[in-house]
Amino acid sequence: MARPMTMAEKILAAHAGLEEVKPGQLIECNLDGVLANDVTAPLAISVFRQVASRVFDPNRVVLVPDHYVPNKDIKSAEQAKIVREFAREQGISHYYEAGCMGIEHALLPEQGVVAAGDLIIGADSHTCTYGALGAFSTGVGSTDAGVAMATGRAWFKVPETILFKINGTLAKGVTGKDVILHIIGRIGVDGALYKAMEFTGEAIEGLSMDERLTISNMAIEAGGKAGLIPVDDVTRAYLDERVERPYTAYYSDPDAQYADVVEIDAEDIVPTVAFPHLPSNVRPVAQARDVRIDQAVIGSCTNGRIEDMRQAAAVLKGRKVAPGVRCIVIPATQRVYRQCIEEGLTGIFLDANCVVSTPTCGPCLGGYMGVLAAGERAIATTNRNFVGRMGSPQSEVYLASPAVAAASAVLGHIGLPEDVASAAHVE
Repeated sequence: MARPMTMAEKILAAHAGLEEVKPGQLIECNLDGVLANDVTAPLAISVFRQVASRVFDPNRVVLVPDHYVPNKDIKSAEQAKIVREFAREQGISHYYEAGCMGIEHALLPEQGVVAAGDLIIGADSHTCTYGALGAFSTGVGSTDAGVAMATGRAWFKVPETILFKINGTLAKGVTGKDVILHIIGRIGVDGALYKAMEFTGEAIEGLSMDERLTISNMAIEAGGKAGLIPVDDVTRAYLDERVERPYTAYYSDPDAQYADVVEIDAEDIVPTVAFPHLPSNVRPVAQARDVRIDQAVIGSCTNGRIEDMRQAAAVLKGRKVAPGVRCIVIPATQRVYRQCIEEGLTGIFLDANCVVSTPTCGPCLGGYMGVLAAGERAIATTNRNFVGRMGSPQSEVYLASPAVAAASAVLGHIGLPEDVASAAHVE
C-alpha cells in the first residue's frame, strides 16, 4: 500500500509511473507541457538543436512571446523572430503571435492549455501560477526547457510540502494579492525554498479563480517550487469551460506528512503593500499613506486578469489620476483587453487619464512601457520589487492589489480605495 502522500507528491508519482514517491527522491517524469517565451525560448531552442531535430510533441510545446512584444528594439525583434520561425518549422500548435497572445501565465489557463493534474515546466519562474488549477507547474532554466522540448521528460527532486490553512472569511476589500503578500511577509522570501506550497481553508475556497491564480503566481516569491490549490467546484467550473481533454484532480491524503503547517486567521489579513526591495517587506496599506508615487502599474501575470481590471476601474470611475502621476493599465490577454472594452472599463481608464497598453510583461521586468528613472517610485500589481526591477537601481517599487494601485494613482500617494472619496481629483 502506498505511503500517504501530498497533492504534489501524487502528481509527481503519477508522471513518474510510480506508486509512491517521497521528499528528496530523484525521479524522471513525463511532461504534459513545456513553456518558453521570447526571452527564454531562443536559448532553449539552441539547446534543443543539440539534442534533436523534432520536438517530442508539437501540441505540448508552448511558445508565448510576451516580454518585449510588440518588439521594443532590434534585439527583441530578433529574439521574437527566432521563436516565430521555430514554431513554424516545428508545427507548434500553441504559439501565440502578437494580436493573439497575452502574458503567458494568464494566457495558458484562459486558453485551456493547462488542466488539473498536469505536470508543466516553463522557462519562466512564474510558471508556478498553474498550481491554482490543481497542476504541478514550476519554472526551470532554458537548458532544461530545451532538453524537455526534445524528450518530453524532466528530472525532479520531490519537494516537501508546506500546508497553509487560511481559516475564516476575508474582509471586504482584501484580495488574493493581500493573502499571498501576508504569507510571504510571514515566512520570508526563502521560507518555502524548494518546497511545494499548498493553500487551503475557507478563505481560499471563497476566492474566485482569478484571485487564486494570483496566490499561486507568487509562490516563487517565497522560494516555493510550486503553489497548489486543491480542485473544487470553482476549479471545475473554470476548467470545464476551457479544457477539452480529461483531467485528474489529486488531493493530499489526510495523514500526509508536511514540512510545516501554517495556520492563518483570515481576519488578520488586511490590504497590504510590499515596500522596497523585497516582497516580504510588507506593511498594512493604512500605514503607508506618506509614500508619494510617480507611477502606478496595473497588470502583469499576477494581476492583469479581468477581475483585476474591474477592481481598478471601480476605484478610477469618475476620477482622475493625480497630476504628476502616470497610471499604466495593461490587460493580460487579448480576451481581457476585449472584455475591458465591452464592459466599458477601457473608457473609465481613458477618462481617468490612464495609459492603456496592449498585453505585455513590459514594465514588470523593467522592459519597456513604464521604465522608472532614478529617484522615481511606482506602486505596481506586479510580483517583484528588487533593486532595479522596473528600471533605475535608484528607483523604488511597491507591490499591492489593483484596487490599492488605482487608489494610489488618484491620491498621488499610497492609499486605500476608501481614501479616494475625499480626493480632490473628482469629476
